[in-house]
Amino acid sequence: MNTISIVVITFNEAKNIARCLNSVKLIADEIIIIDSNSTDATELLCQQFNATFIKRTFTDYADQRNHAFELAKMEYLFFLDADEELSEQLIHAIQKLKDTGMDKDAYKINRFNNFCGKWIKHGMWYPERLVRMIKNGKGKWQGRIHETLQPIEGASLQLLKGDLLHYSYNNIDSLVSKLNNYTTLQAIEMQAMNKKATWFKLYINPIWAFINGYFMKLGFLDGWEGYVIHKSISYQTMIKYAKLRKLNQGKEIS
Repeated sequence: MNTISIVVITFNEAKNIARCLNSVKLIADEIIIIDSNSTDATELLCQQFNATFIKRTFTDYADQRNHAFELAKMEYLFFLDADEELSEQLIHAIQKLKDTGMDKDAYKINRFNNFCGKWIKHGMWYPERLVRMIKNGKGKWQGRIHETLQPIEGASLQLLKGDLLHYSYNNIDSLVSKLNNYTTLQAIEMQAMNKKATWFKLYINPIWAFINGYFMKLGFLDGWEGYVIHKSISYQTMIKYAKLRKLNQGKEIS
């Protein structure tokens, strides 16, 4: 039978972590928490699930997650965010895999996002297919913001049935706050890659982002929430290029 290490990075996630860890108790052979010095009850709650709790000063998201490859004792690593949980169908799919044998190097999962209490079924948010489970040694996390788990070249992949349920934003304020932080990190990352903020990208890309998600990918079917989500995606696209343009000019962005 294959074994799985569950990995979660945390910082003050007391409101979410029990729900997350409770959803993996049937498939986890080991739970590793990499915590950025939380000051709430995160550690106490993790202890109730016999998790290995590692305190590590935050560097960036990819680096925090990659540290788990050095710690994990099991064959596969399954990475979750504290505000995520496994659907029943996904739990059953992974249980079946463990029983019959996991013959792929990495596994993709559909993430199903909840926005202000509503599950978003269309547009840019669903299906959001992410590699989240991987055999140790078959890939690493890359990127400072919206980091992705990248399998090595030639790695075998499989999409699992079921969803990873993501409780993304409880209110509009949290969305706006994260957008500002994300766009700053994105601009810094793009500058490091020698990317340029052309006028075309600054003006046209935001418009296309909204049209693509809201109309072509049917985001309008999710009601006012779908509209807000895709306007925020358009806004995020514009602001990250505006900040990149300032960085390209040698100016501060904060």
